[in-house]
Amino acid sequence: MSEAADDVVRVEQRGRMTVVTITREDKRNAVNADVAAGIDAAFNDFEDDPDQWVAIITGGPNLFCAGTDLKDGPGRGTERGGEYGIIRRRRTKPLIAAVEGLAFGGGFEICMASDMVVAADDARFALPEVKRGVIANSGALFRTARLLPPNVAKELLLTGAEISAARAHELGFVNRVVPKGTALDAAVALAETVAANAPVSVQQTLQAVDSVLSGTDDEGWSATVRGQAEVMASDDIKEGIAAFLEKREPRWTGR
Repeated sequence: MSEAADDVVRVEQRGRMTVVTITREDKRNAVNADVAAGIDAAFNDFEDDPDQWVAIITGGPNLFCAGTDLKDGPGRGTERGGEYGIIRRRRTKPLIAAVEGLAFGGGFEICMASDMVVAADDARFALPEVKRGVIANSGALFRTARLLPPNVAKELLLTGAEISAARAHELGFVNRVVPKGTALDAAVALAETVAANAPVSVQQTLQAVDSVLSGTDDEGWSATVRGQAEVMASDDIKEGIAAFLEKREPRWTGR
């Protein structure tokens, strides 16, 4: 049975701030079509509201997001947001990710699509796609190397290994590490600091920085499409997803 978008994504306005929460915890906040639609609608409203100046995306008090729902899929990319309703969005206002617990696969990629990351001290980040026979197709193939040292990016992408909040902070990906259960409060405090500044100055500064950083995005997306086409044509993708759903070790063939 399909879930309504407003049942799996909660939106709250706190003064000049919008807080978007994925509320599908029984599925580890995995993104299906309804979650993507809810995120897309939330950020369309945020961008279009001149009285909202900064946003936070979170997954609640226990975990952030486990990425794509491998059983149901994430649905089609949205017109304004792309994958998950957020990955390709051309935002003009700041977005902070507040991370508790795990941010795996597409959850990590949502963090990469944000401007700042506040993480609980038990938070974990990973790109486990290669363990499932699939490929990171929501920006990680090029954003990981932009946000982390290239050799670390390759390790994460090629091994599927986890990285702790402390290590991610040490490498510059996470802005602040805070005690477990306080990531949202810390993100709200950071958002309030941003929102206290002149909104036009903040927005123009953000767009200027993004215009420099996103200069190679078209090339990155083209490389992602090529890689995904090869993976989708392989036997390994079928085996990887089947093994995940059947809770067993995959039997790779390399074909």
